[in-house]
Amino acid sequence: MTNPKPNGGERSIVISFYRAFRSLGTALPTLLGVVLLLGLFLTLVSKQFIASVFTGELFHDTIIGSAMGSIAAGNAVNSYIIGGELMNKGVSLFAITAFIVTWVTVAVTQFPAEVAFLGKRFAVIRNSLSFFLAILVSVATVTTLMVVQ
Repeated sequence: MTNPKPNGGERSIVISFYRAFRSLGTALPTLLGVVLLLGLFLTLVSKQFIASVFTGELFHDTIIGSAMGSIAAGNAVNSYIIGGELMNKGVSLFAITAFIVTWVTVAVTQFPAEVAFLGKRFAVIRNSLSFFLAILVSVATVTTLMVVQ
């Protein structure tokens, strides 16, 4: 049997590229907003302020990073950009890892919607577990990186 549509593969590639381009167009305003907010953040928040929030103490910094990520929930790509900027400011890898994990898993800003759809008990348990497990994941990840290097 022969393929009745010899250009079917080419058509699916074109459709895939179109969808990818459309997704990029959808994500671009968000990424641009993050870059602009980071510029504002870096202009308005001094390195001394960041150093005062992140003291260099392992447990304290990890908790602060987790709390910041929980409040500022959003797209994972944005957390990587912010995490890179925090790393450039000298924030510990423990805090940055906790920040990134809670950014994606804990949703304080989305909590009311989660309660409405899934119930209060489920939302509280899920967010609490996600917060504490993010701290454990952060410590385990950074410790593993230290052993491997």
